[in-house]
Amino acid sequence: MSSRRTIAMSPLQLDHQLCFSLYSAQLAMTKVYRKLLADLDLTYPQYLVMLVLWEGDGVTVSQIGERLFLDSATLTPLLKRLEAAGLVQRQRSTEDERQVVVSLSAEGRALKRKAGAVPEAIFCATGCELDELIDLKTRLDRLRGRLAQSG
Repeated sequence: MSSRRTIAMSPLQLDHQLCFSLYSAQLAMTKVYRKLLADLDLTYPQYLVMLVLWEGDGVTVSQIGERLFLDSATLTPLLKRLEAAGLVQRQRSTEDERQVVVSLSAEGRALKRKAGAVPEAIFCATGCELDELIDLKTRLDRLRGRLAQSG
């Protein structure tokens, strides 16, 4: 019996769920990140915010949210913790007071150097070849886009 037929015959089996494969892979990835980010004193969501800011400092909360697919209710506590840690500053925009602009502090900019080892460590932890990871990322990005469109 082919695996395709087996899947068709038992669609509610856990091992046949794409969502479970994605979820369990995400849990494993987060576990690896947790160990690496402990040295930076960052959680994984905080690391994502820092990545956005290291790409372009002085962005609004809504711009960060768009990049990370997070709403402001989720982002605000993250940003408050990063601010309390001395890594970012939040200020109301002078052009539009409804907007909050997030900027890196000197300490936040300096943390970028220390974080430079994280991507290589993640690459090594996967045990994958570079072209395999590029293909996987491309496919996952495409899947995310399709799921967002199906809404």
